[in-house]
Amino acid sequence: MPSISRRRFLEEALLTAAVGAAGVEPLPTATAGEEKAGRSPNERLSVAVIGVRNRGQDHARAFAARSDCEVTCICDADQRIGAALCEKLAGPAHRRPRFVQDLRKVFDDKSVDVVSIATPNHWHALAAIWAMQAGKDVYVEKPVSHNVVEGRRMVETARKHGRICQGGTQYRSVAANRQAAKYVEEGRLGKLRLARTVTYRLRKSIGPPGQYPVPPGVDYNLWAGPAPMGPVTRKSFHYDWHWFWDYGSGEIGNNNIHCVDLMRLLTNISGLGRGVLSYGGRQFHDAGQTASTQIAIHDYGELAVVQEVRNLRTPEPRLGASVLLVGSEGYLAASDTTCTVYDPAGKRVRKFDERGQDHFANFIQAVRSRKPQDLNAEILEGHQSAAMIHVANISYRLGRPAASAEIVRELELLRTNENALETFAAIKEHLAANGVDTAREPLTLGPWPRIDAEKEGFLDAPAAAAMLAREYRKPFVLPEA
Repeated sequence: MPSISRRRFLEEALLTAAVGAAGVEPLPTATAGEEKAGRSPNERLSVAVIGVRNRGQDHARAFAARSDCEVTCICDADQRIGAALCEKLAGPAHRRPRFVQDLRKVFDDKSVDVVSIATPNHWHALAAIWAMQAGKDVYVEKPVSHNVVEGRRMVETARKHGRICQGGTQYRSVAANRQAAKYVEEGRLGKLRLARTVTYRLRKSIGPPGQYPVPPGVDYNLWAGPAPMGPVTRKSFHYDWHWFWDYGSGEIGNNNIHCVDLMRLLTNISGLGRGVLSYGGRQFHDAGQTASTQIAIHDYGELAVVQEVRNLRTPEPRLGASVLLVGSEGYLAASDTTCTVYDPAGKRVRKFDERGQDHFANFIQAVRSRKPQDLNAEILEGHQSAAMIHVANISYRLGRPAASAEIVRELELLRTNENALETFAAIKEHLAANGVDTAREPLTLGPWPRIDAEKEGFLDAPAAAAMLAREYRKPFVLPEA
């Protein structure tokens, strides 16, 4: 196995340097001249928030803090969580929102203008589509979809019904990232050869599989929705769905989606490329199904895109969540709020760190203007970023346990600008440092299905094609646009 090169050390140093700290500032609230289907710009928008155990509470607070919005409805399959948030939001300056447990009642309410969705992933697309078909504008959390087909259906629905739909990938609203994207577009980084997205987030075992009760107050039928309503095999009902294929998409979809979306903003790539391969494994020996260590390699012709996720302990330097672009004229390292350009020798050339827009405010601005082009993360962008996650997971899920020598042979066949063997060596070193012996616990090696970019599908890969969509549990069925 080759040793880790100076180039990889340089890349890690650059990625570490990219992790910065900067805030965002909100856009102004409604101003004269803004319109929403004939509404006065001074009229407050009625907002319903669906899914409020974690991120949804941030949604509610963000809209409640705006003078041009009123949170009128809170919806959650967990009655206790939803009702408690209604009480928190009530006060001298805010009326108590009403609580409903069934999201379909939200869509039937003609007084609701905006629906903000922070449910588990398996509900994102269906809730957004039903909302848009009911005439609502939608903010939907990342990843915007659970599979490729429903993501495309979201785009079609927004177009057909003339709705404003923003994905929750807020890195796009940071001014530094948008300025860096223009820098790259101008060709100042030269010819792009490689784009790496990196998410290192320490996690622990979620415990052994078992038969666990549905928490009191949860309507399990409504919580499961389009997904199977099977036994609960995880101890933590509310968060650990992330690590099960029926509901989530693993760490690559939970957090690395932000890096993928930022990478797409910086490189301006679209579509799913020409092929994808993913390998990795889950080293926790617990109830979870998704990978805790995962590499995905995407072929975009002259540009190779690599996703890297680690949930085991990683020594300093800690990369956090970062993006690295390698061009013929230098490097660009980016985090959520800071982008730094280096020359080929690693000397800093320029740093972008300007504060940007509040992502929710950007959404409301577009709701008022009725111009999807005003959105920083319009649903088409959210769909394409999520679809990259989905095809990577498809390769991984179709994989088989493989010895290191076999993985090396497969990686040697790849013709991309990524040094795939070097990355694999780094992963083996990382796992060994965490006591994982890949000889006894082999990694899963996925196939390399070729992609039909025009149709957002696969060529001559029926097993992969079958995973572009899912079976929907009635009556929670994906409709036509």
